[in-house]
Amino acid sequence: MSEATEGAAATAAHEGEGAPAEGNLDVETLQAAQAAAEESRNQYLRVLAEFDNFRKRAARELDNAHRYAIERFAQDLLPALDGFALALQNSSTADVKNLLEGQAATQRLLMKALEKAGVTELSPEKGTVFNPEQHEAMVAQPTDEYPANTVLATVQTGFLLQGRLLRPARVIVARALDA
Repeated sequence: MSEATEGAAATAAHEGEGAPAEGNLDVETLQAAQAAAEESRNQYLRVLAEFDNFRKRAARELDNAHRYAIERFAQDLLPALDGFALALQNSSTADVKNLLEGQAATQRLLMKALEKAGVTELSPEKGTVFNPEQHEAMVAQPTDEYPANTVLATVQTGFLLQGRLLRPARVIVARALDA
């Protein structure tokens, strides 16, 4: 073999080591791809672990919210309960007037606690148009004083929670006199 041929073969062999042949990857490219894949896998596992922690934390917070949702409301009711306890302790020595005043004060405390919780009273006045979505007719009473389908009296107060009906007001409704 001539020197030129040997030099060309050596150069071609040397160039073949650095450049990948078609369909083959060199070692550095393969290692870089494996490192990138490993990094992507690690990122995926971290995100998966963070999501699992988030899910567990959200479930725990939801459980606590269900368990302790009434805590503030219960704390607002405690003064009314104290009022009842005080009334019972003093019931043997108290006169009727003091007991009635105590009951009225206790009712005000209960209403205050309910209002703080978003509960409002639904007590339609006489002459109010009957609303079947908020009122429950107990009796339809014939009268010529008020038009038909109006409230004559409230038998039991209703309540709304944040505008949603908790209990309808029970009412006596006017109906036209039979001729």
